[in-house]
Amino acid sequence: MANDKNFVIKNGLQAGRYLQTGGTETVGSEGWSLGAASYDGVSFSVAAQETGPRNISFKPDGTKMYVLGIVGDDVNEYDLSTAWDISTASYNQNFSVAAQETGPFGLFFKPDGTKMYICGNLGDDVNEYDLSTAWDISTASFLQLFSVSTQDSTPTGLFFKSDGTKMYVAGDAGNDINEYDLSTAWDISTASYLQNFSVASQETLLGGLSFKDDGTKMYVVGYDNGNVNEYNLSTAWDISTASFSQSFYIGGQQAVAIGLFFKPDGTQMFISGQTPTSIFSYSTISYTQTLDLSTGTYFSFTPSGSTTVSFTNAPASGKAVGFAVEVNGDGSAITWPTSVKWSGGVAPVASASKELYALVTTDGGTTYYGRKAAEELA
Repeated sequence: MANDKNFVIKNGLQAGRYLQTGGTETVGSEGWSLGAASYDGVSFSVAAQETGPRNISFKPDGTKMYVLGIVGDDVNEYDLSTAWDISTASYNQNFSVAAQETGPFGLFFKPDGTKMYICGNLGDDVNEYDLSTAWDISTASFLQLFSVSTQDSTPTGLFFKSDGTKMYVAGDAGNDINEYDLSTAWDISTASYLQNFSVASQETLLGGLSFKDDGTKMYVVGYDNGNVNEYNLSTAWDISTASFSQSFYIGGQQAVAIGLFFKPDGTQMFISGQTPTSIFSYSTISYTQTLDLSTGTYFSFTPSGSTTVSFTNAPASGKAVGFAVEVNGDGSAITWPTSVKWSGGVAPVASASKELYALVTTDGGTTYYGRKAAEELA
């Protein structure tokens, strides 16, 4: 049924055309979303090789995992038969770093696998190794070290900018992140201290750290509060511009969280620690559902995970236009636009059922009025 006739309603608002058709929806997704993070239910024990795992790293294609251990003072290498699925990991070999560091904490690999870096809290330095065969730690050889003792006596985490011109060291003594410039990329002998950023308001027992691939987000893990903490950087790679954004609790899986690693596209996060001596996998992908209001008045979607809904192409102000949104819920969180004023004053909580929402706007999409039309549909 369609009614193409326009008619005037209260306050001079003109009702828009009632289409009763399915509108166009655009699905999107993005990684690095700590707010949408959830435990995958997947873990892998490294207790057979190391009872004091510290930081972790992966080959960029997800087929190798590396775990640094403070008990064995070594790096343990694992092969993954299915990329990024840690449940498919199998132990391959190890490499001792005891000659350089007997309190190893931080681990980082150059993206091409030809260099490995270790920081520790006994030497208070960063140690650089060359790998003659990329990603094969049996071919590693010590090259040089760089002391960070002037900035922190307990370095625990290590990260490099993607081009190798910046190095970041998490310090548990200062509860901060220290930033260094490298005049020659990937050569720590050319490092010079620049500045630091305190994370003490969020964490006083620091572990590892990581950055979003474009340098606009920083993540720090620790075992004071069992959280991964996210910071936004208004200037990429400049930690002086960092501001705290949000936390994600991982204490339910790992009580002593020390290591942190993100898949290169930011859709997975991995946590290592020693209570238990296991690696845990988390999804960090969020989904978006964009509804084009110029194409119809009825929308229906099934979320693939935590989803943020947005509306585009609202009609011109002065027309009252209503539309319906059917959500075939799976229990994932649904975030609605802040411009929606909900009946009762509180946005509805999504459930694992089919639900229908009715919304209307009269001011061109500046404000929407919404209510849940049905608690559950058959």
